[in-house]
Amino acid sequence: QVQLVESGGGLVQAGGSLRLSCAASGRTFSNYNMVWFRQAPGKEREFVAAIYRSGGITYYADSVKGRFTISRDNVKNTVYLEMNSLKPEDTAVYYCAARGDLPARFKESSQWQYWGQGTQVTVSS
Repeated sequence: QVQLVESGGGLVQAGGSLRLSCAASGRTFSNYNMVWFRQAPGKEREFVAAIYRSGGITYYADSVKGRFTISRDNVKNTVYLEMNSLKPEDTAVYYCAARGDLPARFKESSQWQYWGQGTQVTVSS
């Protein structure tokens, strides 16, 4: 079992920045690939960014590419999502998730094994 706890969400004006954190416990963190998804009201959960176990490979949704950066600290057992130039359409609950292997369909939320409880991000216009 891997336990995940997100933090860092909040209310920010458009153009602002936030840094989300996801702290992991329970298993060897460096054995897990990590991902961020988000879910806006009335919408399906959508892929945001993923990072390989070693941190050397990252993937981004087109909607956040160039604005968001995913990173991880395998000593602190934490994955981060640095969000810049935020837009109102970035408003959502943000979730981190973990899985030992990186599935081929890693952009689908059903493929991920362990989930955090989510943290709310609200971007005002």
